[in-house]
Order: sequence, then structure tokens, then C-alpha cells
Amino acid sequence: MALSKVEAIAIGGFDGMHVGHRALFDELGERGAIVVIETGYANLTPKQEREHYTHYPIYYYPLENIRHLEGVEFVEMLTQKFPHLTKIVVGYDFHFGKNRRYCHNDLKTFFAGDVCVIDEVCSNGDSIHSHKIRAKLQIGDIAGANAFLGHNYQIKGTVVSGQGIGKKQLVPTINLECEGFLLPKEGVYVALTRIDDEEHFHPSVVFVGHRVSTDGGFAIESHLLDATVGECSKATVSFVSFLRENQQFSSIESLKNAIKSDIFVANQALKRLSL
Repeated sequence: MALSKVEAIAIGGFDGMHVGHRALFDELGERGAIVVIETGYANLTPKQEREHYTHYPIYYYPLENIRHLEGVEFVEMLTQKFPHLTKIVVGYDFHFGKNRRYCHNDLKTFFAGDVCVIDEVCSNGDSIHSHKIRAKLQIGDIAGANAFLGHNYQIKGTVVSGQGIGKKQLVPTINLECEGFLLPKEGVYVALTRIDDEEHFHPSVVFVGHRVSTDGGFAIESHLLDATVGECSKATVSFVSFLRENQQFSSIESLKNAIKSDIFVANQALKRLSL
């Protein structure tokens, strides 16, 4: 959509594009757009990853470039950028301008159009915020994080060479490097994995953490349950649920038995989801 056609914008950081953020987007209408104030700390949906979760165009403003603006100057910047702007949508805790000294009440004073303020959005009595989603991921609460997000948490990365043990002695895996994304707690996960630009996801078991039973190196490894992967360059992992803690096993055989159990449990869990 051309800038001149935008009539409504939602402003925020929008890391995660979670359920609370969508409450803002729901107020945009047909000629809406999203304005992201990019702090550089986004790690749920870093960089342009936000664009996969909305049909609205997104415009990015690095915080460093605008943090010096007073409130009136900030609004003037927006109205110059979007000449037909008639509506601004923000959250109840929105602050802007130099030293974040202005709030939505000031926005109503500075902006001649409609200012729509979205109240706190909660799930089971708990307010939804990006920092809470991060906290849930860091303790392995995938179900809780996904409930707040409104979608499965995903990471994306490039395929790299592994230690070589999996294919020969255990199970074949895709090994990933995922820069910029917050990784969940070390452990084993029920997941879905998409290879390259395939449209569908494969049921999978994903390990995130240090390989304490072998070389001790850190790895993100996905074992597909329904396919054998040939050459590939990138993959997306969509986390469904936490399966077990990262454990050290006394032998390759005991590790292999644990992986077999992981595969069985993951298959059962994914079958229940598809019913």
C-alpha cells in the first residue's frame, strides 16, 4: 500500500506479534499500516519476521533515529509520512518522545485525528506482554508462550554440519544456526519443521542445548519423523510442546533408547493435535 493511502496506523515494538498486538491491528481497517519502533532488542520476531504474521504493511523506525524528538515533533513526523492519516492506534501503556515522557493522553492532544487506546489484553487473568513470553520460553513453557502468541513460537536458521554421530549411530538430524532468535530452554521438544521453502511442516523432535552425552557442543537439531532430508540450506522450527529436560546419558545406547522414546511420545502428541 502506498504511503499516501494509509489512513490508520498502529504504533509499537510488536516483538512477537502476539495476541495483545493483534487487538491493535483489529482497529486498523482496510487502509491500515503498522509502525514498528525498532529498539534492536526484538528476538521473538527479529528484523522483518513480524511480516509473516500480518497482511498489513509494516514501516520500521529505528529508535536511535527518533528518540530525540519531542512529542509534537514525533506526531509531525508521522503526519508527514502518512499525509492522509486520520487514526492512530496504541496500547494503554504506550509512551513516546524524548525520554518517553509522553503517553496516549498527550497523543490525543498533539494529533488532530482519532486516537484509539487499546486496554490491557489478558489470557486466563494474566496480561500479555512480550517480556512474559520470553520468560515462558526460557523456562520451557512452550504451551504458555504459544497461548500468549496466538501461534506456535518459531525460529529460523541456516543448515550447518553436525558432529556426524546422529546419522551413523542415532537418528539423522538437521543442524541449525538461528541468529537473532531467542532460544527456548535447553531440552527436547515436540515440534514441526519446514525445510527450505516447502509449504508444509514435517512432524519432528527438536533438541536445543549442549550435547552433554557426546561432544558438549551447543546444537539445534531437528529429526523429521516422516521424511529423510537430502540437501537443504535453511529450516524453520515451530515449537509445539516441551518434551523433556536435557540429560546426560552414560552410553550411546542409552541415548539411542531415550531418542526412540522421544520419537514415540512426539508422534502421539502430534496425532492428538491433528484429531
